[in-house]
Amino acid sequence: MSDSIHSSFFEKVAREDFEQALRKGFWRSVLGWFNKSSNQLLAFDEVRKYLPVRGQYDVGVRQIPIDKIVGSVGRYNDFDRAFLPRHRHIRSRWVSIDLAKLKDIELPPIEVYKIGEVYFVKDGNHRVSVAREKGQKFIDAYITEIVTDIPIDENTDINWLVRMHERSEFYQKTRLHELRPEANIELTLPGMYPKLLEHIHVHRWYMGEKRGKEVPFEEAVASWYDEVYTPLVKVIQELGICKEFPGRTSADLYLWIIEHLYYLREEFRQEIKLEDAARSFAEGYSPNPVRKLINLFRKLTRLVAEGLEDASELELGILPEEMMQDVPPSKPQDSHDQPDKEDKDLTD
Repeated sequence: MSDSIHSSFFEKVAREDFEQALRKGFWRSVLGWFNKSSNQLLAFDEVRKYLPVRGQYDVGVRQIPIDKIVGSVGRYNDFDRAFLPRHRHIRSRWVSIDLAKLKDIELPPIEVYKIGEVYFVKDGNHRVSVAREKGQKFIDAYITEIVTDIPIDENTDINWLVRMHERSEFYQKTRLHELRPEANIELTLPGMYPKLLEHIHVHRWYMGEKRGKEVPFEEAVASWYDEVYTPLVKVIQELGICKEFPGRTSADLYLWIIEHLYYLREEFRQEIKLEDAARSFAEGYSPNPVRKLINLFRKLTRLVAEGLEDASELELGILPEEMMQDVPPSKPQDSHDQPDKEDKDLTD
């Protein structure tokens, strides 16, 4: 009877532990939302996809620091970055692991992949979650190390990985560092280096049409850099437009302004100077609140001057997030769904 009471007590404690961890996870997600900081575990497959891997090998069983575990193979949606539970459906497994800990039952080592200085759980996500919630600093783990030249640590951002992968491919394909050693094209958003490659291919096509024959790719790369990219970047820097877009680079603005230039030429059916396109873009898309208010005042003045004939264009009630938006509007992109899979492991 005493064993039954003892077991019931432990079960009650384990359930309360889970509820407390779930609440902590909720408030941590709320705080992350307010701070605009990432609170998600890294998905191993997504990280692995963008890394140049040179091989892997078994390290064996070692003690690893729990705070260096930043991702998971299949459970990255069930826990947050601190391995706090995010969903109630994992309660049963979580509680059973906690119950084993309370009864001093020894659990097998977890299994992890090591990339750089951090770890991704292959098997043992619930054990990591319970251990971290209990204040445990280290945990035994079977380690498989993935060898790569890109430095990875607990502060790694998946978007940074994507950019580094795309940047590496861009320079490899264009050989721009060999053709123009001074070139330093830095972009801040994923998916932009492939757009630069598209620009180069289009420029090559126009060169070929003008000459009446195919142009070598390297020649097109050099020509694009000298005659298209550099002149616009020079305009961007001379006009100080980067100040209007904090956190963005001249290369970011090159891509946005060159597309803006195309639409202006299509709309007005005439040649538009680079300087005029750059100024037009800054006036229309700068996230600077003062610039937003100036643009709103100009629109109001225009409508009043026109006798409010087109007052329906006036947008009243600008939301704070609209005023502070730091990227120009773009078409929504299809999201890449995370793999719908999880480890078929009874000791997770």
